Amino acid sequence: MRFRHPDGSTVHLAYCTNVHPAETLDGVLAQLRDHCEPVRRRLGRDRLGIGLWLAKDAARALVSDPSALRGLRTELDRRGLEVVTLNGFPYEGFGAEEVKYRVYKPDWADPERLEHTTALARVLAGLLPDDVTRGTISTLPLAWRTAYDDRRAEAARTALATLGERLDALQELTGRDIRVGLEPEPGCVVETTGDALAPLAAIGHPRIGICVDTCHLATSFEDPHTALDALTAAGVPVVKSQLSAALHAEHPHLPEVREALAAFDEPRFLHQTRVGTAAGLRGTDDLGEALTGDALPDAAPWRAHFHVPLHAEPAAPLTSTLPVLKSVLTRLVGGPRPLTHHLEVETYTWQALPPELRPRARNQLADGIAAELTLARDLLTDLGLKELP
Repeated sequence: MRFRHPDGSTVHLAYCTNVHPAETLDGVLAQLRDHCEPVRRRLGRDRLGIGLWLAKDAARALVSDPSALRGLRTELDRRGLEVVTLNGFPYEGFGAEEVKYRVYKPDWADPERLEHTTALARVLAGLLPDDVTRGTISTLPLAWRTAYDDRRAEAARTALATLGERLDALQELTGRDIRVGLEPEPGCVVETTGDALAPLAAIGHPRIGICVDTCHLATSFEDPHTALDALTAAGVPVVKSQLSAALHAEHPHLPEVREALAAFDEPRFLHQTRVGTAAGLRGTDDLGEALTGDALPDAAPWRAHFHVPLHAEPAAPLTSTLPVLKSVLTRLVGGPRPLTHHLEVETYTWQALPPELRPRARNQLADGIAAELTLARDLLTDLGLKELP
């Protein structure tokens, strides 16, 4: 979906396909048929943006076979789909029964991460629509915080500097400007937008910036205005933003609130949980840990890294951090010039929701994704952007 900003530039809205498990190119092609095109049809649009997640094997198949890449581009066009952004965070196995800490491997100290992201950049350069010259990729925020020493930090910095050089060369070769954004996430080396400033300054490359995930920002209790002001002052580009909402518990000391939170403690994904205290932020790596005994103080609200559907507020006594998303979006695209032109709805947890909330059939999932995109579209038009055909 495309929107015209009042300054005349185009803002792209997509939904991320990491909600659909696929490790191979055949699986990606099936996604387009079974999920992406049906969502487009529900929205009544001739064109729908998707943020492709390409696992290791799919990316390698595309970068090693030009005919396969042309075939994917043809299939996108045939189904009324377009790609300007990729989710490069998960490497493989994102649809496994247990993902948890595995999603952070390989990290930026491992050579595989550089090679994978380089492959994604080359693929994206070949998938961009003819009238679009800039593509974006989100990636993990350096590494999970444990076992990250000075040696690995230097390896990660060197890898990202090399990536910057490769992106420069790719633009010279193809005319396509591909940019990569570190995506701050609780528990990682770069947990907040503030944590990203020093590493990005050390890398010092204009094609490497930040991806603002509104669920992650809210989970860490970051103030959107303070965070975006700091990025602007430091000259850090917001490469893209993922529109997502976290789980919010206003009164975690109440038994009924604990019971409601426990329904979201599931075995597939990590749900980092945070609380703000006078001494600073405290947290656990997973929601189950927070619910055990007195692992976290419960006199103040808790937030959990659980991407809840944007359009469907959790049942009381829980809520979502949708107001944070709205505040971030207002700053990103509601001003005289957009701070970013690539927005991506990223709710990958549909099948991890409590059983009674999960879509039971493919058509129900398509309905839910279409409803999320409708909400995002309405927020954009309320900010003065005009939806394009």
